[in-house]
Amino acid sequence: MAVSRAVVERSSGVGTSPWIVSDELWNRLEPLLPQRERRFRHPGRKPLPDRQVLCGILYVLHTGIQWEYLPQGLGFGSGMTCWRRLRDWNQAGVWQQLHEALLADLNAASRLDWSRCVVDSSHVRALKGGARRVPRRSTGAEPAPSIT
Repeated sequence: MAVSRAVVERSSGVGTSPWIVSDELWNRLEPLLPQRERRFRHPGRKPLPDRQVLCGILYVLHTGIQWEYLPQGLGFGSGMTCWRRLRDWNQAGVWQQLHEALLADLNAASRLDWSRCVVDSSHVRALKGGARRVPRRSTGAEPAPSIT
């Protein structure tokens, strides 16, 4: 079954497949996407619209199929096109910006419960290292034999 371009572009997200991007999400995401420069000298094929490629990315992530097996009949482009666009968007920081924007909106609407927030210091890197090693209490009855 092929999904037409019109369905992808008009989708409201209600009652559609989870990989079809809703208009609301697309309006939030589109300004964050990097602009591709147009090639004048060797134009080649026109690139697929970003929204269709995003649907292809979501299809692969939702179904768990390999990029190379993305069905061409869906109209989302090739798996390699989707993978490259995902890589480029990731390097441009699109997902981090979207995450921060959505968190800011939720916070402004008082929909975040900050009392459930946890900061784990074990994930914070010590840039200059520790001053000295801290002695640790032994957990065994005797020291382990050295293997050197």
